[in-house]
Parts: sequence; structure tokens; C-alpha cells
Amino acid sequence: MKVAQVTNVDFSLRHFLLPLMRGARARGHEVVGICAEGPLLDLPRAEGFRILAPPFARSLNPLAQGRALRALRGLMREERFDLVHAHMPISGLLARVAARAEGVPRVAYTCHGFLFNQPGPAWRRGLSLGLEWLGGRLTDTFLTVSEEEAADARRLRIHAQAMAVGNGRDPALFFPDAGERAAVRAELGVAEDAVVVLAAARLVRHKGWPELLEAAAAVPGLHLWCIGARLPSDHGEDMAPHFARARHAMGERLRPLGYRHDVARLLRGADLFCLPSHFEGLPMSIIEAMLSGLPVVATDIRGPRELVRPDETGLLVPPGAVAPLAAALERLAGDAALRARMGAAGRDRALGRFTEAEVVGRTLDLLGL
Repeated sequence: MKVAQVTNVDFSLRHFLLPLMRGARARGHEVVGICAEGPLLDLPRAEGFRILAPPFARSLNPLAQGRALRALRGLMREERFDLVHAHMPISGLLARVAARAEGVPRVAYTCHGFLFNQPGPAWRRGLSLGLEWLGGRLTDTFLTVSEEEAADARRLRIHAQAMAVGNGRDPALFFPDAGERAAVRAELGVAEDAVVVLAAARLVRHKGWPELLEAAAAVPGLHLWCIGARLPSDHGEDMAPHFARARHAMGERLRPLGYRHDVARLLRGADLFCLPSHFEGLPMSIIEAMLSGLPVVATDIRGPRELVRPDETGLLVPPGAVAPLAAALERLAGDAALRARMGAAGRDRALGRFTEAEVVGRTLDLLGL
């Protein structure tokens, strides 16, 4: 079969779609990526995947979305795909509309988080729900990464057969290693007995950076390594002032490391992981941390609470609140035995439920590939 995997930006294709593309190709299918142009497409292209780049825009501008839809219809008409598998809210809707308009035999969608579950004004949440309902009418196979959002899709009649497939990462890449832990700490100038919390997320407000920076500064002696960057298409508040305040309070204990390709290695140098998001699908970063043997502090929201078992593999705290987050970080920072116990339990849980091979295989089977 000739399959299109469609998403909005290069970050999503590289981190979320590429394993699916590899898996479908390994099963003998022709796979084409469709995504806005960006530097992170270098890896899939180096692996021999053809990437088509329509002018996707992460906005509600009708003119921009109209241009993207026309370009997608042209691609569908030229390429004659057997299956279009779309991802992300706006690009996912446009791809499904274009596929149906151009007669693609089968259309699938994976929801990585419903925007109507994201905090925001009522009009935006209502619009999101309406667009998801419309998209569901155009979809043969409707998948979500989280169980809760599959239940939402069925309950809200977005799609009666919505199924959760989960997310997964490769345990051959993410694993604990004491020797590498020492090497990473030596490179970053951090003592062996220092407690390091690592966070990895885009530098946007809804990832909870302001709360994390303030909470980490309140824990004596805690080091914070921050992995992530702001995408050119990201909107909203600049995180730089929050980092500046945290730097004043923490000094060299705060390490903004930017976008990194060696996240697995840096995880092996840390003691715990934190993702205090306000909204998620099913975070890959938490799975990576669990496979790396780290306890996780996360917010009690859809997605993270499907991954983290409170007091067993980590701790859950309310979103948007600094004091409970600081208390959770301080509790784990002060108890090495608890960190070790939770980290081992988290790794066992991830190995049993959230490996890349299992999730990719399940997804491809549901897609009929």
C-alpha cells in the first residue's frame, strides 16, 4: 500500500511519526511523510523517506488554512494514496478533508490530545469540539494515544469506535547506566551526590515551566536541567523572564540545555524527572524517563496519570500549583531509597506496557498495514 503520514511540524514527524513510518516500511509499504518544512526532517530524509511539505500553519487564520488545504488536495490528487493517516488537530482535520475530497480509499486519524481538554476560553474549546466532531465523520480508523481521550471520543460521539493505542519508546535507547551517569555529571560539572531533576518539553506556558522553575528554586540544593526549545510556530508567553528569575535564585544549579539530540544520555545523568504540564496527550518524555529508571513527578491530568502510579512509580500533583510541586520535588530529593524504588518500578511498568515496538505493531495492525 501507499501510505501518507501527515502532521503539522517537523518536530512531530521526527519524534512521533518516524517510528510508525519505519514500521510500515518494514512491512513492505511505501510511506510518504507530509509535514511543514523544517530542519528536523533531515533524519527521515537521510533514512530514505520522501517528505512533501505543504504550507501548514499553526493558527486559525482561514486564508492560511485555505492555502494548506488546496496544497493537500493537490498532493492527494497527484500521489493517489491508499491510506492517509493524519495527526494533530488542524493538520489532521485538513488532511482528512483533502483525502475524502480526492477519493482516498481509507482515512485514519490519531489524536495526540484533544484541544477541548486544554485550559482556555469557552469559545475555543467549543470550536475544537465541533471541528473534532466534523473530523470524526471523515475518519475510518480513529485512534488516540490515551485511554481517557478514547473514552472522550466515544462519549462525545466524535467516533463510536475510537481506540487507544498508547505511546512507546525504545528500551535499547532509554535505560539506566551508572557509568554514563558519572560521565554526564562530570561534563556538566555536577557532583555525584547532588540531586538533579531533569525536565524536557517545549518552552511554552502549558508545559508548566513557570511552576517548575519556582518550585525547583524553593528546594535547597536541587539542580534543574532543562531540555527544550521554543518552536518557530509556538505561540503565547515568552518563558525567558521565568528562566531569568530562576537563574537569579538558583545560580549554576539551573542548566538550560536547549534542544538536544542526546536526551537519553542526559536522562542517565539525572535522579528524577518532572513534567508539570497543564495539558498532554500521553507524554513520550515520561515514558523515556521511566525506561531510564527515573521516578517521575507529573501533574494529575489526562495522559500523565495513565503513566505514573502515585507513590509507586512517582508522584502526581495538581496542575498550575507551585507549593505541591515543590513539596513533591523535595520529598524525592531527600530520599534516595525512595527514588531508587520508584525508578525501578517505573522501568518495569514501561517495559511491560510502553515500548515502541509493541505500540507501533499494535497501531499498524489497527491500520490494516
